[in-house]
Parts: sequence; C-alpha cells; structure tokens
Amino acid sequence: METAVQLISRSPITNKEYPLPQHTDDRAGIDNFLLLHPGKKVVVVQGLGFVGSVMALVVANALTEEYAVIGIDLPTASSWWKICSINEGVFPVLASDPKISQYYLNALQKKNYYATCDPYAYSKAAVVVVDINLDVKKQSSAIGQEGYSVDMSSFKKAIESIGNNCQPEVLILIETTVPPGTSEKIAKPILEDCLKKRNLPADKIKVGHSYERVMPGPDYIDSIQNFYRVYAGTDEKSANAVETFLRTVIRTDKYPLTRLATTTATEMAKVLENSFRAMNIAFMVEWSRFAEEAGVDLYEVVNAIRLRPTHKNIMLPGLGVGGYCLTKDPLLASWAKMNLFGSAEGLHQSEKGVSINDKMPLYAFEYLRSQYKDPLEGKKALLLGVSYLNDVGDTRYTPVEGFYDQLKIEGCVIALHDPHVLYWEEKDCRVNQNLDELMEQQYDIIAVTTGHKEYKSNPRLFEKLMQHPATFIYDTIGVLTNDEIKMLSAKHVVKVIGRGDL
Repeated sequence: METAVQLISRSPITNKEYPLPQHTDDRAGIDNFLLLHPGKKVVVVQGLGFVGSVMALVVANALTEEYAVIGIDLPTASSWWKICSINEGVFPVLASDPKISQYYLNALQKKNYYATCDPYAYSKAAVVVVDINLDVKKQSSAIGQEGYSVDMSSFKKAIESIGNNCQPEVLILIETTVPPGTSEKIAKPILEDCLKKRNLPADKIKVGHSYERVMPGPDYIDSIQNFYRVYAGTDEKSANAVETFLRTVIRTDKYPLTRLATTTATEMAKVLENSFRAMNIAFMVEWSRFAEEAGVDLYEVVNAIRLRPTHKNIMLPGLGVGGYCLTKDPLLASWAKMNLFGSAEGLHQSEKGVSINDKMPLYAFEYLRSQYKDPLEGKKALLLGVSYLNDVGDTRYTPVEGFYDQLKIEGCVIALHDPHVLYWEEKDCRVNQNLDELMEQQYDIIAVTTGHKEYKSNPRLFEKLMQHPATFIYDTIGVLTNDEIKMLSAKHVVKVIGRGDL
C-alpha cells in the first residue's frame, strides 16, 4: 500500500511548514472568534495576498467603526501558510512601511483579525471585500510571445462561494481589478442566482466596485487609508452602502471619494489608469533602443524635456514593466471590449504596448549577450534586485524574471540580492539580503535590475564595485550617476539601458 504524500505549505518569512488541512470546516474557530466581538459588524476579506491581507489589516484598524475582520483564502500550498501565520501572530507580508507592524500589533491586541479557509465565514458577513487574483494567461511563457486569454472561471467560483453562503442584505465590494462590465454582467447575476437557489430574496443584495491603488512599499498603508478612492454600485442602494463603508475606513475628509455612474465606469477607470502608465513605459522602451542605436544618452534628453512644465512626467528608461497590474490590465480591457460588449476587435494599441513591454527583458539580455563572443555557460552573474519595482517586496510579473530566465537558459550561475525579498515565489528560491557577503565573491556580470534606494548613490556598494575584479556592470534601471559610471569605466565595462553614448 502506498503512503499518501502530505502536501505542505511553507512560509517564506519563517520557513515554517504547515500541512494542508484535510477539511475546511472551521465553524468552531469562526464562532469562537465572533464571541469575542458581540454586536460588531463582520467584514470578510476574500483573498490574503498583497492587497487583501493589508486591506483586512486596515479594516481592522478602521477610523470610525469597530469591525470584526475575517480574512479568507483557499487551503492551497501558496495560501494556507498565510492563514496559519495570521492566526499565529506573524503577518504574511514583508514591507518597508512601519505602519504594517503598528497596525498588526493593534489588531493582535484587539483580537479582531482572524483568518480561515471556511466559506462559512461569508454567512456572518455584513460586508465582503473581494481581493482575489484575476490573471491573464499569455500564449506562452516565452518572452515576447503574443496572444492571451482571460479565464474567469476562478473568479466566478469565488463569487459563487460567497453567494452560496452569504446573507441576502450583504454588501459585496469588489476591489479586484476586473474587465469592465464584470460586476454588472458576471458577479451580480451569479450572486442573484445563488440566492434564488437558496430560496432567499435576490433583490436585497448590494454589489459595488471600488478599485484599490495599493503601493506595496514605504507607503503601503497610506496608499489604502490615506488616498483617493473611486467607487460605484450596480444600483443606488449599493453605491450608498459602498460609500458608507469606505467612509469608516478611508480619511475622506482629506481624500474625498469620487462616485461614478456605474460599476462598469469604475472598472474602466482602473484598467485605463494602469494602461496609461503601461503605454508610457512601452513608449520609452522603444525610444531607449533607438537612443542606444543612435549613440545618444536618453537620460540627458529626457531631463532636458522635463524642463518644459507640460512634460515633467515623461518617463525614464528601464527594464520594462512589471507588477500584477500593468502587465495585464490593458489586456483585461481589450478582452472585455470583445467578450462582454460584443466588439469585433480589441484595443490594438493597448495589446501592442503589453507586447513591447514583455519583450524588453529579452532585448536587455540580448544586448548583454552581444558583449560576449564566447558562450555564457558557467559565467557567474549577480542580480541586484528581483522585485518588480523599487523599494517594494512584490515579485509578481517582475521584468527581472525574463532576464533571469534567459541567463539560466544560457547556463549562467546566478546569485540574487534584494533587501526587500526573502523568497522569490515564482522561482521557488530564497534571495540573499546580505550584500557584503555576496560582494566577497567574484562575478563576470553584475546587473542592477531593480532601482532600490539601497543601490542608488550607495558609497559602500560603489566601493565594493570599484574593488571588484574587472567585470561587466549592467545598469538596467539607471541608478548609476555619470560620475560613478566614469570612475567604474576606468576598470570595468559599464553599460546602461538607454545610454547609447557609453
């Protein structure tokens, strides 16, 4: 007889292992938690990722209301450890924002933040905040491949789970970035159908959408609690309920709420907001390559243009776009245009922008590869930064991944450093946070791949680079100053994306 393999969920923070549960029944745990908070409204946050776990934390520290907050996620290898960690007193997100620790300590003291995998929690909720992932599946994992699909099945199952357990008058507030039209055309009909099947009134449920603008860095909490919000409801009572809830959580006296006419409008606002930024990055990616071919310093060009008041926000070169939003949101909009509103064609420029950004890590690698006549197999490379953005610990869809993958394919031996990342989940590997230790080793390639403040004008890092044996230094983000480049170039080969003058 074969012995069943026990599936494990491992915390990247503590490295502690948690066997996956054999069942999801946590009624006793939920009921015991709620006994501590008689009379309090229950807010359930669906999804305990980078947005949901912190949103739940903010709600547990609401400004004008004492809530009993339950975070819920699936009992999977990637999520179960988060549930266990929250209930054991270890917050599942590492961040440079000191308010995270402060808010979590407050929640621990008030004992008003509980985590579970049991959908029974929805039956106790006055408000359910939906913060689950909605991924876009690109045609191939290979960089630069075009074509994509949007699979709504997981989102629909999540909404069904709520509808099969919730009370009729609950507020369902969708924060997940979704294709425009989702709340009205997908979520609300599912919820109403579930309630009807349970012989409950379907006309009392309230459905709203209010998108988050979370920045998982030093202003993590403030990007939720002290920032502007756009919201809407599928009807007036839903919109009013969303407004009432948000006013208890967000400092609306300083950051007034903006109500739009429909949830489709708010959903469009979110993906348009992110698509605008993604398109600007794609625009600069193309000009970076042109500047390199033309022998021009694009940083010099951009800084000259920025003197014009109307062009102060023009972007600088980089490795491409990363993160959970900008890499997919233009595609969500294009998909919605065709699949929810019946258009014969999508948003061509938005799709092209995503394709350009996706190809940038490959271009960056090919530029590096062109510097060597011999194969890269066996060469040692140090990557400084694996997160998708400076001063954050989020590695989802980081452009560093494509660059890293190409180095691996070529047979490079890669060391990783990032002051904000302990574990790179997508690559299933730990990341060294001791830069001094790493710099004691000799490398053929040292690439700055994320613009963390720890790499910018850092005398200690610069000293280590100057002391290092001659090597290839590749700045993909533009953190090196002209003076640093000049001094390093006396010993090393130094290249910077967007610097055709080097």
